[in-house]
Amino acid sequence: MGNLTESLMEELNCETVFTIPIFGGIDISESVVVTWIIMAVMVLIAFILGRNLRIDHISKRQAIAETIVTKLYSMVEGMTGPEGMKYTPYLVTVLVYIGIANIIGLFGFKSPTKDLNVTAALAIMSIILVEFAGIYQHGVKKWLHKFTEPIAIVTPINILEVFTRPLSLCMRLFGNVLGSFVIMKLIEMVVPIFLPTVFSLYFDIFDGLLQAYVFVFLTSLYIKEAVD
Repeated sequence: MGNLTESLMEELNCETVFTIPIFGGIDISESVVVTWIIMAVMVLIAFILGRNLRIDHISKRQAIAETIVTKLYSMVEGMTGPEGMKYTPYLVTVLVYIGIANIIGLFGFKSPTKDLNVTAALAIMSIILVEFAGIYQHGVKKWLHKFTEPIAIVTPINILEVFTRPLSLCMRLFGNVLGSFVIMKLIEMVVPIFLPTVFSLYFDIFDGLLQAYVFVFLTSLYIKEAVD
């Protein structure tokens, strides 16, 4: 149990990699560096798959790129509905980022989603987008009026929901990623040979991608509610 506690604290502890000597020193943590790595990988893949595009007689590389983009966009657009389609690029980007972040531990990196600051930032960004979508679609007056629906007495509850939604998104993503890590460590302690590899396929890959989908699904659902 002591080893599990030490491993858990090590995973939760996000160390400072280096400090930028401006404004009194800006600490750059592991999660930020790994996020930069993920961004570089996403940009590189986009560059490789997206260069020299043609309308006809397309290459296999372009066919693969179009298939990936089409599948991702159709999946997200099905969740947001027609009025929320303009927010699809952001949601697809978040989906890909969280998916890569959750499985990057297989390559020896610490997953950024094990840092509560990262999941909180993602949740806050998503909820800001949700509220912006409501204002953009209906105007400030109607957006404010929705807080009094269905009756004025529930206004405090509706206002509180604006703050509880990002908390729910944040803790759900963080808790599931951390929970998967704890379960894998327990399995490694009980059955150190073969079985951890099998469960790793689920917790490190399937569950990681599933949590990315759930995060984007809930954000899409909130956007759909805001714009309908």
